[in-house]
Amino acid sequence: MSSIANKLKKIHSEIRQAESHAQRKNASVQLLAVSKTKPSTDIIQAYQAGQRHFGESYCQEALIKQQELGSYQITWHFIGPIQSNKTRQIASHFSWVHSVDRLKIAKRLSEQRPMSLPPLNICIQVNISNEASKSGFQLAELPTIIEQISLLPNIKLRGVMAIPQPVADYELQRLPYRQLYQSIMALAKPEIDTFSFGMTGDLQAAIAEGATIVRVGTALFGARA
Repeated sequence: MSSIANKLKKIHSEIRQAESHAQRKNASVQLLAVSKTKPSTDIIQAYQAGQRHFGESYCQEALIKQQELGSYQITWHFIGPIQSNKTRQIASHFSWVHSVDRLKIAKRLSEQRPMSLPPLNICIQVNISNEASKSGFQLAELPTIIEQISLLPNIKLRGVMAIPQPVADYELQRLPYRQLYQSIMALAKPEIDTFSFGMTGDLQAAIAEGATIVRVGTALFGARA
């Protein structure tokens, strides 16, 4: 068994333990393997160990990998910052986009999604810690932006994504996720079923507060070069 396969097994075990600790249904949380900056050979190892969902942040890098791995049944997620001049490629080559941070981007993805493909699954990026260095909507904007994006054709609003300011304390890690989860629940939008919360450093806190997708790269593939 490869090193990546062993790490994948360990991460799945941690996810199941976190689900159990949070009294959540088994397998209610999906692992998204963050493969940005990693070679296709690493993705193949993870794929051979059962992983099917992979996240990329750089469009051109991702397109090369998609071409190299065209024979594999991979579901590709775009999770990085979105430039306006990349929306056509993203709309055409991904099944999910987690990082929609402007209405303009949502509109372009909707307009440029090929009619031959199913609707593009998207998550709204929320700047939950109000950091000047991060993009995303503010909590107060969510009711309006959700209504606006929900009206767009060719995309399907699935949920929200957040990357809070990193902290070491477990209880402090939970707070921003709890705030965002409760804000979405208060809107009573049953079509919103996806909470893209948590990475290597705060996976357990995110699962405790409702994550349905956790994005893990470092613990699986190692630190970025």
